[in-house]
Amino acid sequence: MRAIIVDDEPLARDAIELLTARMANLEITATFSSALAASKYINENPVDLIFLDIEMPGINGIEFAKTIPEKTLVIFTTAYSEYALDGYDLDAIDYLVKPVKEERFQKAVNKAIAYHQLLNGKASTSEIQNYGDDYFFVKSERKFIKIYFKDILFIEGLKDYVVMQTDDQRIMTAMNIKTIHDQLPQHIFVRIGKSYVINIKEIASFDNNTVMIRKYEIPIGNTYRNYFFDNFITKKVIGR
Repeated sequence: MRAIIVDDEPLARDAIELLTARMANLEITATFSSALAASKYINENPVDLIFLDIEMPGINGIEFAKTIPEKTLVIFTTAYSEYALDGYDLDAIDYLVKPVKEERFQKAVNKAIAYHQLLNGKASTSEIQNYGDDYFFVKSERKFIKIYFKDILFIEGLKDYVVMQTDDQRIMTAMNIKTIHDQLPQHIFVRIGKSYVINIKEIASFDNNTVMIRKYEIPIGNTYRNYFFDNFITKKVIGR
């Protein structure tokens, strides 16, 4: 997978390059100190993934992310953890807080590689088909897959695709997250961010900013926080 680094700090660019050197499936093809220079490069060269700093002079990372090609993935890098939710609101694959730890970096890159593989020809234009009381069929990889509602841990949206995460599968199809959420049982599935719908029965723990479902930490978007807590959480909490 071809990647570039966009960060105005030379030491931060060097750190990411050092981490990527240990990953066989990832190649850094260029590095840039500004979004403007990176934009010119992207217009002339294929780029699969961008490691993108947020706080930069001129065009910042969030503004730049809104202009990149549809299939180019973004991992934000930032010294400020409060930017994390903004990253998810922009369909970012992940965000990394500086200084970036190797284990956390590998997790983010592996997620990007998995999405890249799915986005390149393996997902089909789709819609939900053939509802039952507790399941539906969805088209993915040129076949229809039966999915029980109870087996869905959460649904993650990325641009014009969604990924349904179960215990042992990641099922991807070409559909936006609003469309699939509108067709699921609303008393079980709640949208907690621009990019996430969760199965409330699978919540293991939560705080004001995140929900834990199994090993997955899922961010709660600012726009959805009050609705989520007022309608699905507050009445179920004992001993606050």
